[in-house]
Amino acid sequence: MMPSGVSSPVRAFHSVGGTPYVVAAATGAEVRDEDGRRYIDFVGSWGPLILGHAHPRVIEAVEGALRLGTTYGAPCRAEIELAEEVAGSYPGIEQVRFVSSGTEATMSAIRLARGATGRDLVVKFSGCYHGHVDHLLVASGSGLATFGVASSAGVPAEFTRLTRVLPLDDEGAVRSLFATDGTRIAAAIIEPVPANNGLLIQRREFLKTLRDLCAQYGALLIFDEVITGFRLGPGGAAARYDITPDLVTFGKVIGGGLPVGAFAGPRTLMRALVPEGGVYQAGTLSGNPIAMTAGLTTLRLLKEEGLWGRLDELGVYLEEVLEDVIRTSRLRARLVRLSSIFWIAWHAQEPPRSAEAIDRRSAGLYARVFHALLWRGIALAPSAYEVGFLCAAHTRAHIDHLGTALGEALAGIARDGSTGDTHVLQA
Repeated sequence: MMPSGVSSPVRAFHSVGGTPYVVAAATGAEVRDEDGRRYIDFVGSWGPLILGHAHPRVIEAVEGALRLGTTYGAPCRAEIELAEEVAGSYPGIEQVRFVSSGTEATMSAIRLARGATGRDLVVKFSGCYHGHVDHLLVASGSGLATFGVASSAGVPAEFTRLTRVLPLDDEGAVRSLFATDGTRIAAAIIEPVPANNGLLIQRREFLKTLRDLCAQYGALLIFDEVITGFRLGPGGAAARYDITPDLVTFGKVIGGGLPVGAFAGPRTLMRALVPEGGVYQAGTLSGNPIAMTAGLTTLRLLKEEGLWGRLDELGVYLEEVLEDVIRTSRLRARLVRLSSIFWIAWHAQEPPRSAEAIDRRSAGLYARVFHALLWRGIALAPSAYEVGFLCAAHTRAHIDHLGTALGEALAGIARDGSTGDTHVLQA
């Protein structure tokens, strides 16, 4: 009925083996499958559910919006108010255009950059995933990293001919490309905190070099904050690094668990969109009143209840617990965390900052850890390269459960000796 039985490839458990659980219901920080088993959920629908599943205030707001109609094909109050909330929170943006997915957002931002600059070349970075846009499915992360595929079938070579791919964390490579092709580059797009191919936390110096070169050569810098936008705080990674992009893309959190995406920038760039300018973009369900209501309610709750600070504190506690578990195990790994996003880099001595620095042997070990945790009631992403998320519904007790389960899983794996010398620290 569905290819591999799923509607998005990573859900198929292909890289970890086994059969996916089918969710029957979810509340707070827990999901329940059709067999009645409950799991503490650290997937969070891959990032949007920063408040947790079925938050009462979000449900109440959505129910109220539903009674007023499901879609209008015209502007609505929640859409205007969400745009004001987003534009008023993130550095450097004045206008927001809503779409229905992160893929649409990045696709549209690239088209806008090309239209505004009159140039064709686009720069992306190896391991950064920007949705399944044809010309950006080159050296990507997410499901492509899971299956070890550098690109996608069905994408003509002509589509990627105008895409340049650089490694992360390499100022020299960026300078060299801009020196050669800088005047032909329309935009450089990057996840400022890459979180689709592991959690690859970048140095500010690297991002600042990219910012300066884009400004020097007249190219636009696009921050893909589909994951990090309004998860790291109201200003996303831009505020964390104190670097303002020219355009930014959003998704996940700003929809409060409903399908949404957005791209945004200063009025001088956004006016290039039709009908004011010549760059075409449209969508039947863009600005959908139900999604706008869920997103607006989510952002207001995050602000009113000071939840970003609480999530940071919870992240610190998770780091303490998991680092202690990893340290006392015989398996080499490093916990990587930024605010409420976390990931374990297996085999790593230091947190990797590029896709090339990730030890690809870790996938086999992770598959064993994943199933050991799932058996103990912990749901992580079914991929060694996907990150985990904390939400406002998680408690220290949930993290303690994760720590205990991870400790038992790692002890069992080390004890049975199946990991091999490359995985086990020598006593």
